[in-house]
Amino acid sequence: MKKNILSIALLIFSCVVLSAQQKETKPNVILITLDGLRWQELFGGADSLLISNKKYTKNITHLKDKFWANTPEERRKILFPFIWSTIKEKGQIYGNRKHENNVDLTNNKWFSYPGYNEILTGKADDERIVSNSKLPNPNTTILETINQSETYKNKVAAFTSWDVFPYIINEKRSGVPVNAGFDIANEEELTIYEAYLNKLQTVTPSPWGSVRLDVFTHHYALEYMKKNHPKFMYISYGETDDFAHDGNYSAYLQSANTTDGFIKELWEFTQQDNFYKNNTTFIITTDHGRGTNPIDTWRSHGKDIEGADEVWLIAFGNKIKSTGEQTYKNQLYSNQIARTIAEILGVEITDKTIGNKLEFITY
Repeated sequence: MKKNILSIALLIFSCVVLSAQQKETKPNVILITLDGLRWQELFGGADSLLISNKKYTKNITHLKDKFWANTPEERRKILFPFIWSTIKEKGQIYGNRKHENNVDLTNNKWFSYPGYNEILTGKADDERIVSNSKLPNPNTTILETINQSETYKNKVAAFTSWDVFPYIINEKRSGVPVNAGFDIANEEELTIYEAYLNKLQTVTPSPWGSVRLDVFTHHYALEYMKKNHPKFMYISYGETDDFAHDGNYSAYLQSANTTDGFIKELWEFTQQDNFYKNNTTFIITTDHGRGTNPIDTWRSHGKDIEGADEVWLIAFGNKIKSTGEQTYKNQLYSNQIARTIAEILGVEITDKTIGNKLEFITY
């Protein structure tokens, strides 16, 4: 009798464990954006017209020692070592217009709120999203859609450097927690590291009034992932756009290089954590491009800036074929990202106005 009871108990326990393991096999997605990072630097490294321009580079010798090489392929690997080694080997990289491999916006505004709306909702809204003002997004983002699904309810989170994101994501309506701008970690139980980040951010000045330094966004996000294991995580780094607006090419390059290291750290964490290992897809992109001709327009974007609609896309990890840089003629759009995320996570989207999924990314 005791053996039968023990056998039944073991069977029940095995079923519980199996059930938990099956739930853990549900896929995860980490969506990352680098605000206003040009495709020119992603695919060609430091720009020869900017790195030698005294107007935008204070210490030319130092910057060249750090980021210059003779070929675009060498320069991009110096600037983005993780992207052009690990990601190139494990994933897919789109947007090198020198190969006519194009990724473009479909909105006609070509600045941040419209760009993020397009990425996150899967469609442009040129009638209502016309500024960067802190107005609640009337559209439903993919974060909200995923958060409302039975499988992923309360398993979605966003960490961003720009303080407009609670409105872009419509935090109040969507129920998606958004740590943005100069927000601190405010959960009831903080880790020692979160408490330290709170203290450090409070006494660290930012060059900008609405954007914090990316180092805080990154480490708040990473600490949250370690503690809460969200299934769908959105991280938006902002420094590249703001340093570009400032005309500081040195800081723009340094920030881009640092963010490459942040992405590497996120990847390495997911490969060591059983919750994320071998079950997590990374998608990385930008909200808009920047000018290049005339060269002074690299600081700006918007519908009057040629090339500000030119963006790029990276995908790697679970469900992504390892085909590296795409060097064939092709056209993708930012409005395809939202439906692709839904497809990866197995959540149905019935809205036919949202961009088509990226058929050749997922398998």
